[in-house]
Amino acid sequence: MQVDKNTLWQQFGKHGYVCDRQLITTIFLALRLDKPLLITGAPGVGKTEIAKVLSKCFNTNLIRLQCYEGLDENKALYEWNYQKQLLRIQMSKAPENNGITEEKLFSRDYLLERPLLQAINSDKKQVLLIDEIDKTDEEFEAFLFELLSDFQISIPEMGTIFAKQIPIVVLTSNGERALSDGLKRRCIFLYIDYPSIEKELAIIRSRVPEAGEKLSHEIAQAMAFIRRELDLQKTPAIAETIDWVKALMALDADRLTPDTIKDTETVIFKDQDDIITFNNQIGPEGLYGHVRQHSEI
Repeated sequence: MQVDKNTLWQQFGKHGYVCDRQLITTIFLALRLDKPLLITGAPGVGKTEIAKVLSKCFNTNLIRLQCYEGLDENKALYEWNYQKQLLRIQMSKAPENNGITEEKLFSRDYLLERPLLQAINSDKKQVLLIDEIDKTDEEFEAFLFELLSDFQISIPEMGTIFAKQIPIVVLTSNGERALSDGLKRRCIFLYIDYPSIEKELAIIRSRVPEAGEKLSHEIAQAMAFIRRELDLQKTPAIAETIDWVKALMALDADRLTPDTIKDTETVIFKDQDDIITFNNQIGPEGLYGHVRQHSEI
């Protein structure tokens, strides 16, 4: 599954992901070196989307492990099908079944594969997304080291399972806590920041091509101004930009006005305190004035 950097760049563009040279080079190196890709950055800047696009580029499955506080290896790696085991034990008590050995009870027939095991036990190369790894604890990170270094998993009852195909591994972090050096050493690192005005405009054109040029320019300008000027609980990211464009188009708006900004502010901001901050410090009139002053079209 080798691909050159330029082809990879073209594939990302084909699937609507706007890349710069550094971003696509980092992804390419992770693929070429068969190393996990650790992507950090604020929520909504496109970290998870990279894994989704990679699955499309290579026409393979995306296996997603959504991390959360308290996640353990039973939910991430495997579980034994206790109900099936218990039923088999009950059936084995019949005279004609001659009982059942412990070895048979802990075989693949009774194994429930979770995302990590699914990814390495597949005959086809898969994309494994370990999403929001920063929500787990350091013990879970340490548990991942064997998988991320050697692409193998140890199951006490069965021994070591080696990857049939080394998966494309993408880990994401929103920076809620510092990640361990052990995890970082095993990965290629990529940081994604909020986009520049030019890049955000290119993203709008790619994701919502039916949006008019004037509206697209104004929204890119407005979003950059909001992120720069306001200290918010949740800074609006690319996802909010796309939603805002679509919301304005649903209202048949072809440009920003104080009224359209006010009507759609709940699409931009996802916290009531942020809405209050926006209205107190900038407001629809202030944002509209900035956009009019800096709009290119």
